[in-house]
Amino acid sequence: MAKTAFRLPLRLLARLAHSVRRFHGEGANVVIIFGLSLPIIIGGAGLAVETSYWYVKDVQLQAAADAAVYTAAVEKRSGSSSDVIRAAATVTATGNGYDSAIGTMTINSPPTSGPNQVATAIEVILQQPVNRYFTRIFSTTTVNETARAVARFQSFGDACILALSPVATKAVTFSGNTGVNVKGCDVMADSTANNAIYTNGSSVTHAGCFITTGQVDMSGGATTLDCPMALTHQDPIPDPFLDLPVPTAAGSCLSDNAATLSPGKYCAGMDLKGTVTLNPGVYVVSGGDFKVNANANVTGDGVMIYLTGAARVTMNGNSTTKLSAPTSGTYSGVLFFGDRSNNGTTNNTINGTNDSLLTGYLYFASQPVNYLGNFSGTKGCTRVVANVIQWSGNTTVDDTQDCSTLGLRKTPTSQVVYLVE
Repeated sequence: MAKTAFRLPLRLLARLAHSVRRFHGEGANVVIIFGLSLPIIIGGAGLAVETSYWYVKDVQLQAAADAAVYTAAVEKRSGSSSDVIRAAATVTATGNGYDSAIGTMTINSPPTSGPNQVATAIEVILQQPVNRYFTRIFSTTTVNETARAVARFQSFGDACILALSPVATKAVTFSGNTGVNVKGCDVMADSTANNAIYTNGSSVTHAGCFITTGQVDMSGGATTLDCPMALTHQDPIPDPFLDLPVPTAAGSCLSDNAATLSPGKYCAGMDLKGTVTLNPGVYVVSGGDFKVNANANVTGDGVMIYLTGAARVTMNGNSTTKLSAPTSGTYSGVLFFGDRSNNGTTNNTINGTNDSLLTGYLYFASQPVNYLGNFSGTKGCTRVVANVIQWSGNTTVDDTQDCSTLGLRKTPTSQVVYLVE
């Protein structure tokens, strides 16, 4: 069989060649346009990716600020120094993604802006640089992220009786025939002991709540009016008078050998006999005790008595003492103030007749206070903040009136921390 040659028509070959030349020209244009557009495409894609990245870092930094300010508020509530507050807040923020090596932390209390510029609030501002990657095509400057958070603590309750010792057994004790009746306030012990608050014998106690960091042992009679049972394992209360300044007294030493005494320095103690009146003001007692002897009758309104060194309070059971604290000024509501550096075990002894009356705080941060014998504080608005506190014998304290008008500050039994901004 003869072979047949296959030939394309010349017209078809010409069209095919024209199409190839046209396609080649358009492809070159596309390549050029794509090459010119590539940086924009990459930059746009990079911006989208980095925007998401910056958002994640922003959320992370805000979480770190929230956690840090909560920790800072807890430390502030406990009375910690600014250095301790900063250290604790830094540790918390670092644990939540904040890099303290490259970032900055600002802590303000009260906050410098916003609706919570109060002493019980604290502000944390975190700033941290975030690197660029794809968007370095447009700028080489660092992106700075900022997060701000504000927390505050709110106080609830009011402790008429507060024992500050963190470890003492029977930090607050009611024994014997004691009768303590306090209106609208609580009994609190910071001790972690299993009998931090202890009642026994024929003692009868009426209070809003029994609250302690440890536990209670209520073998005696006790009634809590606002709580169905004792509140145990609670956070301790910081010293409410930690900010109270130590008074100073100018001039020469005064003598206590007079029927009417004036404020000032008593360098050999105050040994009070007979009928004595204390004029209003601040009394600084050193070199001896503030002593009310048997059968003495001591009165004074608007007085604050500061005991330096080893000086203590001693009131005889047959004496009558009617003293009240200032109702305004630096020492408003504070009747007795014991030297914080006196860490001895010598007791401050409160005794007296049924007519005795003490109005104000007895503040002995590092010393014990003992109520003994026949002392009665009926409607005296007596408040006690001391290392440990004991009621025994026939002591009666009946503070059933409203004390808010007498210049006494509240001692909160619970302080809740929460974020507000």
